[in-house]
Amino acid sequence: MFIKVDAFLSDMMKVGVIGVGAMGQNHARVYSEIAELVGVTDAISEQATKIASRLGTKAYLSVDDLLKEVDAVSVCTPTSFHFDTAMKTINSGKHLLVEKPFTGDSKKAAELCKAAEKNGVIIASGFIERCNPIVSVAKETMESGKIGKIISLASRRVSSFPARIRDVGVVMDLGIHDVDVMRYITSSDVKSVYAVGGMFANPNFEDYANLLMEFDNSAVGFVEVNWLTPMKVRKVSFTCSGGFVQMDYTDQSLEISTSKIGNIDQSDMFRIPLEYDVRKISVKKEEPLKTELGRFLKAVESGGEPAAGGMDAVQNLKVCEAALASLRSHGKVMV
Repeated sequence: MFIKVDAFLSDMMKVGVIGVGAMGQNHARVYSEIAELVGVTDAISEQATKIASRLGTKAYLSVDDLLKEVDAVSVCTPTSFHFDTAMKTINSGKHLLVEKPFTGDSKKAAELCKAAEKNGVIIASGFIERCNPIVSVAKETMESGKIGKIISLASRRVSSFPARIRDVGVVMDLGIHDVDVMRYITSSDVKSVYAVGGMFANPNFEDYANLLMEFDNSAVGFVEVNWLTPMKVRKVSFTCSGGFVQMDYTDQSLEISTSKIGNIDQSDMFRIPLEYDVRKISVKKEEPLKTELGRFLKAVESGGEPAAGGMDAVQNLKVCEAALASLRSHGKVMV
């Protein structure tokens, strides 16, 4: 069930943000609305000062200085700095949410989870689409059994190249979101991946890929991602034994289609009596990031679970690593 963020916000929680680039400054903005934003820090001190001034908080010169003053932080650095920054946070005994792709390495991600458990801190992963209200509705629809068993899932997440990305390719940046949503919707892990794609305009990482995944529950998932499309598309569909679901992350809209065939006249196959029932579901638009961070802080307060935990990140990373291995080997890779 989708929970309103106002139900669990804490004005007393002292929080900070490490790395205030494109995503980090949004974390800082949301924290300033739902908790006590103690401060921010960034490798580029001018950026930290600018964001701190905008939000009426303090810019810290170092991660160590910030960690001394907070209960929890978001780690929003470039991916290559996730592991060291997150481990330092864990060793300081502070709770943390690490933005996707959560180190980009499943072994390092698992090491962080182990360290967090040992130190008794909450570690959350930033898979924001789980907190999109329409995803919650889709999951409830699947679990209700009203449209049967999921047979296949297909997503399209495409846009132009984001200048902010420097150290991962399109699979880890975009594809990992839909891997997570499909795992979440199906309540099943991925057992194998076959991927095709390559480099077209990016000389360092893949900028287009198509992933074909087999799930443990026999469902099949298809993920299309690229940084080559001049418009932004964020959609996913589910084919079920009793219906068809189409979901738009951006519009936060959901459409459920079912059909019934009447008596067929074998001499007139042109006019097949097919009755369609299409239901469009609208939800109150919510900012997924506010929900995600609110649930993280609630987990810190109550010792519960965040929207996506560290081990969710580990599983998502294993799938994406298998996809990248498949791109290199041109064959199916077991997860």
